[in-house]
Amino acid sequence: MNVFKNLNPQLSAAIKKVFTEKYGEKIQLRSFQTLGGGSIHHASKIETSAGNFFLKWNTLGHATIFEKEADGLIFLRKSAGDMLKIPEVIAFKNLDETPGFLLLEYLDNSVRVADSDEKLGRGLARIHQFSENAFGFYSNNYCGATLQNNNWCKSWVEFYRENRLRFLLQQIKRERIFPAEEEVLFERLLEKLHCFLPEQTTPALIHGDLWSGNYMHTIHGPALIDPAASFSDREMEFGMISLFGGFSAQFFDAYNEFYPLDAGWKQRNALYQLYHILNHYLLFGGSYLSQAKHIAERYLQKP
Repeated sequence: MNVFKNLNPQLSAAIKKVFTEKYGEKIQLRSFQTLGGGSIHHASKIETSAGNFFLKWNTLGHATIFEKEADGLIFLRKSAGDMLKIPEVIAFKNLDETPGFLLLEYLDNSVRVADSDEKLGRGLARIHQFSENAFGFYSNNYCGATLQNNNWCKSWVEFYRENRLRFLLQQIKRERIFPAEEEVLFERLLEKLHCFLPEQTTPALIHGDLWSGNYMHTIHGPALIDPAASFSDREMEFGMISLFGGFSAQFFDAYNEFYPLDAGWKQRNALYQLYHILNHYLLFGGSYLSQAKHIAERYLQKP
């Protein structure tokens, strides 16, 4: 039975080759099921005699997007230990004249149990204790479909100003409507960023795009997926966490019990939300620019 009969032939051949090389000629491919929910890539569940696998693939997009996601998952898996479930990377292929893909261990959804949120909080705190001697990552990667500049930098303020906000604003200027008055406003904020952010802070491994759609409850406990990993001030993680909700008081309490946040983190939180709001404007347009403008104006009004 050809379970991949409706799949791109080149992608089908590449996936079969991965399974044969890793699990041997006797592996049986039993079913192929298309999954919904993805806003960027195609997603499917593959059932085999060697277990179940998750396939993410595309014929369009950045050439290295699946490789960079794989890198992030590998680092998260290493840093989380047994405190969180991070899917194992089986294989990936960069996108060229044939489709790119990422093949992962399949994680079965499960109901949230009594201590799921506490485990998620402690597990994230464990990841944030994984450090480097500078801010950045070992290569550039992507937050959604947006390129992130991960060049190493010793200064957190400089990294966040140049590699995150300015780099993103330059992409917005090329691809979206970006009035001159907004450009001046954000430039003023960048110039004053050192007034609002700590210069001395520890580089922490962060997921980088942690909203409620990028964690799940499994039979093995809470799991993280779809990272945009970097070594950043760990408070940046909470910009996305707090932006759309979905994280309970139990999660925050468990995180702070394991690795307490600075008492002033909420005063800086909107500045970290700003990155993701601007990224949403780049990706989707709409009212996100107005939302970002209000944040910039609020901080610029501070003495």
